[in-house]
Amino acid sequence: MRTVAEHLEAVLAQLTPVAATTVPLSQAHGLVLIEDVSSPVDLPRFANSAMDGYAVRASEIAGVTPEEPRVLPVLGDIAAGDGAPRTHRDFHAWRILTGAPVPEGADAVVRVEDTDGHPREVMIKAAVEAGANVRPAGEDVRAGSVILRAGTRIGPAQLAVLASAGVAEVSATGQLSVVVLSTGNELVPVGEPVGPGQIHDSNGPMLAALVRAAGHFGVFAGHLPDDEKAIKAEIDHHLTHADLVVTSGGVSKGGSYDPVKSVLTGVGSMEFTEVGMQPGKPQGFGLLGKRKVPVFTLPGNPVSVLVSFEVFVRPALAALAGQRYEPVTVPAVVLQGWDSPEGRAQYHRVSLSRDTSGAYAAQPVSGPGSHLVGGLALADGLAVIPAEATQVATGSEVRVLPLRPLWEIEADVVAERDAAQAAETDPAETDAAEAGREDRG
Repeated sequence: MRTVAEHLEAVLAQLTPVAATTVPLSQAHGLVLIEDVSSPVDLPRFANSAMDGYAVRASEIAGVTPEEPRVLPVLGDIAAGDGAPRTHRDFHAWRILTGAPVPEGADAVVRVEDTDGHPREVMIKAAVEAGANVRPAGEDVRAGSVILRAGTRIGPAQLAVLASAGVAEVSATGQLSVVVLSTGNELVPVGEPVGPGQIHDSNGPMLAALVRAAGHFGVFAGHLPDDEKAIKAEIDHHLTHADLVVTSGGVSKGGSYDPVKSVLTGVGSMEFTEVGMQPGKPQGFGLLGKRKVPVFTLPGNPVSVLVSFEVFVRPALAALAGQRYEPVTVPAVVLQGWDSPEGRAQYHRVSLSRDTSGAYAAQPVSGPGSHLVGGLALADGLAVIPAEATQVATGSEVRVLPLRPLWEIEADVVAERDAAQAAETDPAETDAAEAGREDRG
């Protein structure tokens, strides 16, 4: 039986980033750079004013004070975007707006607040040092310096720096096309009636949503019956165009109940193995077809699918996209302990709150069983328990892998805290809330 780390290493060792494309900046949001990007220009491109005021030569107003001001003739106005060449004249000033280019020969800007603000002759009431209130050319970025590293996902801030530098197009990997398939005769699409022994398919919609949340294009291609020919034909079809295929179900046992495993055993580099984890023990992965498309075959229970995606599929998507990836966990104090299987890393669903010290506190949600989906939507994260542990003690600290953005979790924590504090100060609100719950019941 492999450890989680061993299986993830075996998966990632087979992956290479998909081919890159050159795209205009307008289409680059969400893509991942495959090479460093250097700025072709200085930023700022030219020395410009950091505020509204008057451009001067600092040495010409040395010693000026409110009690001993100096009056200088104003040569004209310079607005942002004004590209006309301007040259400073001794013992003169230019009225200048924020972002406007500083005239040649001027080396400082006096704030308008330190003047009388007149447009033709200005009374300056404060001295300044050379360079005051001036943004020098290249202060932010020097031409030729790297502004974004390979592996960076392009978000709004990255788009801003690329646009500022005049970078019109980039080489990047696009959104991956991921096909999701569910298998099992017992599955029925949501919205259709279920018969005896049947259940609605939750794995397909969940996996497609997880792919989209990871920043890629997820397509739920439907569910397949436990028929080997149908499974083979469907998978072969998607190998012609998908960047990655994920199936759920049909890999846990041998024989006729294992159609996915039967179809794919011995094909390409496909390997089925048991991983020391709970849930998610049965795993399969390999490169299939002429295009060597990565294929994950996950267990069928919904919680196992979710955990397997977070632990194995999400890092694989990042690797295919050429993106740097490292899972982020947060520490949390256990409010109520639980058991953990020896020799298997456990991923236990927990909700998060804040304890009296302000630290995160973790509360188990539902049991450890991979079929228990009722509490899945209530879980904020997965408490990651090492394989050598058999008991998670109340009051101990665990690492939690968030299942939602931390800002969203934190917003809920704050809202619950505020509601609890309001209830403590106004018992009537508590009674009203209880009455409302009873009415809804």
